[in-house]
Amino acid sequence: MLFKCKNCGGNTVYAPDKGKMYCPHCESIDSEEKVGGNSLVQCVNCGAPIQLSEYTSACRCEHCGTYLIFDERVEEPFKPGLILPFRVSRELAVAHLEKELKNRLFAPADFLSAKSLEKMEGVYVPFWLYDYDANYDFAGEGTRIRTWRSGNMEYTETSYYEVGRKMEADFERVPVDASYVMEDGVMDLMEPYRYQELTDFEPKYMSGFLSERYNQREDELADRAEGKVREASENLLQGSLTGYATVRPYHKNLRIHKKDTCYALMPVWQYVYRYRDKTYQYHVNGQTGKVVGVTPVSRAKVLAYGASVFVMVTAICSLAVHVLEIL
Repeated sequence: MLFKCKNCGGNTVYAPDKGKMYCPHCESIDSEEKVGGNSLVQCVNCGAPIQLSEYTSACRCEHCGTYLIFDERVEEPFKPGLILPFRVSRELAVAHLEKELKNRLFAPADFLSAKSLEKMEGVYVPFWLYDYDANYDFAGEGTRIRTWRSGNMEYTETSYYEVGRKMEADFERVPVDASYVMEDGVMDLMEPYRYQELTDFEPKYMSGFLSERYNQREDELADRAEGKVREASENLLQGSLTGYATVRPYHKNLRIHKKDTCYALMPVWQYVYRYRDKTYQYHVNGQTGKVVGVTPVSRAKVLAYGASVFVMVTAICSLAVHVLEIL
């Protein structure tokens, strides 16, 4: 399928800065109509051949530039229950990148230049969102230590306490990405999203972006979700054990129960830069603008910074010597 403008026939796309469907040709707002078509081998707009991976659910035709959405990959059993529409536009994502680079002391000044940009695209990444409840029983021994002096003697008093905790917690929408292409570590760093802004899935939100259906089933990723719940539960427990010098556990029992799972699409801006024969990837959270990526290091900036530090230290030492001579 694709979305066409009722006024001019152009390809309408979802505009994050407007929060609406937009025709870049005649600048009409919410004038879209859905055009059917379910070919996985040719563009339904111009008829040119297209090449897809087995997971691609939305792409851009390389010949006519139309954004295509493939019905059978957004319908059952691959229909997402929820989608988090893009909130950050392409221009704003670039602004977030530039701001981030300014905060990285040794980044080359020309790193984000247009000539080094190889790829820039908005992508919906498939996620499974898990709901869990957790019950944590804990028993242990805590100590508190008091020290004081009397005359020339120092005294230490150690008090021992029975420590018990019974905790119940609900974890909603624990996210795990279901894409082989996106690195798990990168997607974990992209968090958090504002999950309260999730909305019921509609294909129109995908127009103007790339997307893929889930690559891994929910049961294949449940261990990763449970790992996040276990870590969060442990952090909650440790946060409740303050005020003790030491805590020695002798009973810990964490019970986790999965309540529900939902398939959702999350927005990410992908940028690929080619700089001095090396490829660098940056990812920008399509909702919050959070930036994740590794920056090349400018040797000139490192040397200049080292030289400036050396000059500063030399000046301070010279001043100290001068003061000592006066004294």
